[in-house]
Amino acid sequence: MSLAGNISTEIGVHATVTKWFNLFATELHNVQNLTDRVHGAQLHLGEDWHHNESVKHWTYTIDGKVTTCQESVESVDEENKTINYKLFGGDIEHNFKFFKLIFQAIDKENGGATIKWTIEYERIGDQVDPPYGYIEYVHKCTRDIDDNLLKA
Repeated sequence: MSLAGNISTEIGVHATVTKWFNLFATELHNVQNLTDRVHGAQLHLGEDWHHNESVKHWTYTIDGKVTTCQESVESVDEENKTINYKLFGGDIEHNFKFFKLIFQAIDKENGGATIKWTIEYERIGDQVDPPYGYIEYVHKCTRDIDDNLLKA
């Protein structure tokens, strides 16, 4: 069994692609206010939440366990409404050599949007399961966030 892999999920949402992309591209610090599944987020290094050299510290629950990690933006593709995040440190480094979270907001022809989350990873060994709990987590967070974006 390979230690590296990709898993993804797509979720239909009601808020617009513009609202979704703006949240993750320019207002990432507000995510913790839009879902109870994020327990805390703070700027760890840098002066701007969205600069590629900035590092954020996140606390959340995966598979019933309070989990922490650090995150930085690797790239932003405005045309394709895609953002690549690198997750490291904290609980991530105990289980994965490499962990990338990719966010993409896709327009639906009939209105609304689809949010696609992809995780690219490499586990440290066979004893570590693929990060299915993370896919479930981002799926549930997406539902919470969409409800709140519709209220805004």
